[in-house]
Amino acid sequence: MSQADNSSISDAIEIYFASMYESSADKVRQVFHENAKITGYMQGHLVELSVSDFADSVASQLPSAAEKKEPKLLEIESIEVAGETAVARVRDGYLGLIFLDTLSFLKIDERWVIYNKLFHIED
Repeated sequence: MSQADNSSISDAIEIYFASMYESSADKVRQVFHENAKITGYMQGHLVELSVSDFADSVASQLPSAAEKKEPKLLEIESIEVAGETAVARVRDGYLGLIFLDTLSFLKIDERWVIYNKLFHIED
């Protein structure tokens, strides 16, 4: 893994977190591949979202966490790169919950984008 790749992936994770913290659909669309899926369980039910659905959901959270001056929680636990693919494990606070996200990345045109998000809500 090159330091440049690690840095670029970390930057993408920051945009991902900012999209939720700022309730920004534009940032969701900036960091996710258009065909990405967002999947996990909420309250015992399987949730499967497209990027468009996720962007709309993020944008609907008003006022945003930033506007409410909520404390930020973002921890990058690991990043593993294999060629033009990568996986990151991230812990973040959103909607009053703690999420453990597994983010799969693709490097497309020298830019890292999230292709899949699996989420787990911690107790």
